[in-house]
Formats: sequence, structure tokens, C-alpha cells
Amino acid sequence: MSRTTVLEASQIEPDAIAGDRRRDRRYDIQLELRWKLIRRRRLIETGSGYTMDLSSGGILFDAGRQLPAGLNVELAISWPVMLHNSAPLQLIVSGRIVRSNGTRAGVRMVQHEFRTIGSASELRLNAAAAGKSTLTFLQPRDYLGKLPVR
Repeated sequence: MSRTTVLEASQIEPDAIAGDRRRDRRYDIQLELRWKLIRRRRLIETGSGYTMDLSSGGILFDAGRQLPAGLNVELAISWPVMLHNSAPLQLIVSGRIVRSNGTRAGVRMVQHEFRTIGSASELRLNAAAAGKSTLTFLQPRDYLGKLPVR
């Protein structure tokens, strides 16, 4: 191998590993969420924000303020598809904040589950009573067509 070839190979190598090395495919999607910051099983602080992207292993979200890395967090994410076209869903995620940059926080998921949050008519009645607008939920056929396919 000539000296020129070695130099060319060393120049290419950093580019080969500089890209995204995550195992799981990430999906750019903005969903409303509520977060709870937890330390030693005690609630420290709560807030709201939105997801920026998610995968089966983690979530990047905007918390509206800086959150410290290393603490546990629980996210309640408003899911855009209803169960049986009648019950709104939330994705509940428990995890650890692995990085924080400004108001953005990266979470490694430890546990997740879907939960129902009542019927759509209950939500509309509660929102109307509080003077808030209701969320519009997508049907599965509308939502799934917009996701990238592996």
C-alpha cells in the first residue's frame, strides 16, 4: 500500500463514522406531550412540550426549558390515532435524559405503553367547558400513509 493510499483511506474514515449511528430508525413527528422530571422516585418538576422525532429506542423532544441530563423523565404523548375510532390514546414513556441541548432533550426509553384517556365526546365536553379547543385525531389510514416505510 503506498503512502498516498494510506492518507486517502484515513481521510475517508472519519466521514464514514460521522453520520447517524443509531440502531433504530427515527421518525420526524411533532406531537404534544406533558413531561415529569423525576429524581429518586420523587416528582421534581412538570411541563409541556412536543416531540421532535422518535424511534423505538428513544425520543427527542422540546421541553420548553433546559432539562438536566441524567435524570429520569416520564412523558405522556398525545397519540394521533384513536382506539376503535372512539377512544383517544396516549403513549406513556419512562426513560432517562441522555443529552440536553438548550430546550431539547434526548431520552432513552426504558418502558412504554399506550393508555386510553377517555372517549372523544368526553374530551370535547371537558374542553368546551374549559373554553379550550379540542384536538383533531387522525384516522389510522390517514396517519400511516404519511410514515416512511422501512
